Amino acid sequence: MGILNPLYDAVSWIIVQFHSLYGLVFDKDGGLAWGLSIVSLVVLIRICLIPLFVKQIKSTRNMQALQPKMKAIQERYKNDKQRQSEEMMKLYKETGTNPLSSCLPILAQSPFFFSLYHVLSYIAQGKQVGVMSQDLVNSAQKAHIFGAPLAAKFTDSADKLASLGASVTDVRVVTVIMIVLMSASQFYTQRQLMTKNVDMTVKTPFMQQQKMLMYVFPIMFAVFGINFPVGVLIYWLTTNVWTMGQQMFVIRRNPTPGSLAFKQREERLKAKGKLKVEPAAAQEPQDAAPVKRSQPKRQTKSQRQTGGPTQPAGAGGTKPKPGGGAAASTKPKPKPSSGADKPNLSKKK
Repeated sequence: MGILNPLYDAVSWIIVQFHSLYGLVFDKDGGLAWGLSIVSLVVLIRICLIPLFVKQIKSTRNMQALQPKMKAIQERYKNDKQRQSEEMMKLYKETGTNPLSSCLPILAQSPFFFSLYHVLSYIAQGKQVGVMSQDLVNSAQKAHIFGAPLAAKFTDSADKLASLGASVTDVRVVTVIMIVLMSASQFYTQRQLMTKNVDMTVKTPFMQQQKMLMYVFPIMFAVFGINFPVGVLIYWLTTNVWTMGQQMFVIRRNPTPGSLAFKQREERLKAKGKLKVEPAAAQEPQDAAPVKRSQPKRQTKSQRQTGGPTQPAGAGGTKPKPGGGAAASTKPKPKPSSGADKPNLSKKK
């Protein structure tokens, strides 16, 4: 078995422990006890991977927040791929973002996936594997899920399936249904991420890549699924359903700012009165008449020096003289009398 022997032992030991538990309720040799053991293995692994999932969510959000900067770098150095890569790595380092963090949950559970595949392959051959005894191997080999043995594959021959106590029709119908469900759950999970939890106002190559993966992953599951034993299909279908439910919970409770899910969450909080709406700043009414400001009238130099009022000529008075106040009289003063104005009182000769 090589260096993966400890993983084979760990996977087989976990399955045996769950099988002992479910064997108290269901038939020990039945497919329900063994199938639930595989499902419980998935649940246990995914619970242990929750910290990595949280890290994946943070990394995905950081990547989305960096999309405008990444696009600016691509446009600036579109003719220099090496400089573009250097600037991208510099941006990742400055922001503490790891593009591979979004793949951590899948990478972390891959060893368990291959270990389970190996264990089921040994069960199909009737060989002991890990901590499983020969009696347990024989019990698991006879276990059927809807008429399909746990170790059977879509591509198995009729003779091999007959040795496992199953028919080609039963195995292929069950495997096709499980492959379709597995691909559909993967597609819905990726589509949910793209349509609800991504800010669609920012158009970048990263978004185009995610859209492409939305169609590529289901096709990959459909192609490789025909070579997976029924037990492995149960494992992968369970982990897809877990991922879909986990993502739905995160998108609903803590969506990405600017996304459709974020707007829907704000609307729900407003409807429940849990989101306080900031009052808009008071604005001047548009119907109010604008205030007219009168321009100061021109004054003469003497008026500016004395501070006298400005009164246009012909507007009810005469033009004030310098030094005159506002109460200065405009009545003309009498002329002083002179000798020429006095009457001639000389006597006649």
